[in-house]
Amino acid sequence: MAFGMKNILQGGLAANYSEAPIAELEKEYSQYLMDGEKITMGFKLVRDALIFTNKRIIMTDKQGATGTKMKVTSINLLSIVNVSMETSGFGFDDSELTFTYISSPELKGHHVEYAAHKLEFPKKFNVQGLYKILQELAYENYLRINNITE
Repeated sequence: MAFGMKNILQGGLAANYSEAPIAELEKEYSQYLMDGEKITMGFKLVRDALIFTNKRIIMTDKQGATGTKMKVTSINLLSIVNVSMETSGFGFDDSELTFTYISSPELKGHHVEYAAHKLEFPKKFNVQGLYKILQELAYENYLRINNITE
């Protein structure tokens, strides 16, 4: 499945994700990529990273005073089933994008478990572009999981 993200994100503040160059992310995180996986877009937040690839979303959380300990979490793109957004308002409001994904190993069944993850971006970030991309992906996943053809 192609997950081609366009250059739709701009700058950031210290408390929010800001876009990072793909070459920089590849240099730092290539050892976490699967065969055939490519970084399409990424963000940094102080020491942490949010990386979009053609297969999944990777979140890193560097811990401790030195940042040598790191937690890496992956969410498969095929498991994303819903997306919501909140654009920034007047004042200090941030833009927010929340995606819901199937966290259980099976995408179908009687005991499907869901989880959600909220991302915050600076006021000047155009969250609508990322929302559209993730919503299209969620819709494709909905059709595929439920064996619906258009």
